[in-house]
Amino acid sequence: MPNHTVFNDEDQPVYVESTNTYLTPEISAPPEMNAAQNTVLYSANASASATVVLALISAISSVRIANPVGSGRTFHISRISGSIGGSSLLSAMSGTFSIVRGGTLTSPATLTPVNNNLGSSAASVATAQSSTSVISGGLVLYSYQLAPGTFSQPFSGSIVLPPGSALSASVVSSSSAIGLTITSAVSLVWWESPA
Repeated sequence: MPNHTVFNDEDQPVYVESTNTYLTPEISAPPEMNAAQNTVLYSANASASATVVLALISAISSVRIANPVGSGRTFHISRISGSIGGSSLLSAMSGTFSIVRGGTLTSPATLTPVNNNLGSSAASVATAQSSTSVISGGLVLYSYQLAPGTFSQPFSGSIVLPPGSALSASVVSSSSAIGLTITSAVSLVWWESPA
């Protein structure tokens, strides 16, 4: 029996020609790729740390982004990521991660959203804030327990913020191991499209 080529020729009974055009591509990429190329993918980050002195203590890091009324843009959440950690891997530590529709931050600091296309100076229309306090008010969309380490929750645009809405995310790490320095970090990534 002769060996035949694994690729079909035109004169073979099963012939398939693949066309990969920009109108009907066979290879797809997540929307974030296109958003970054079009200079509309942004991120806002915050972190906090605390040292356990006498009893249970928490390190809280919260970020809130708001889409102003009349902005002409719609925000699509790409992913929310973060971490909890400590100065010793042998210490007991736990954490939580919450995503809240709306919500307010206590004593917020202003954050400047970063354009993830490093060659672009385009600015976000978002109002971004951070705080070392938990989120108050709002409606909890998601809540997770965390183990020490990093996490990344992809949404690929499935959370949408029209003009006049806001989203908050909070990471809390807790420990009662005296002398331990604990940290919490959170990062929101989103893209903006015409409303």
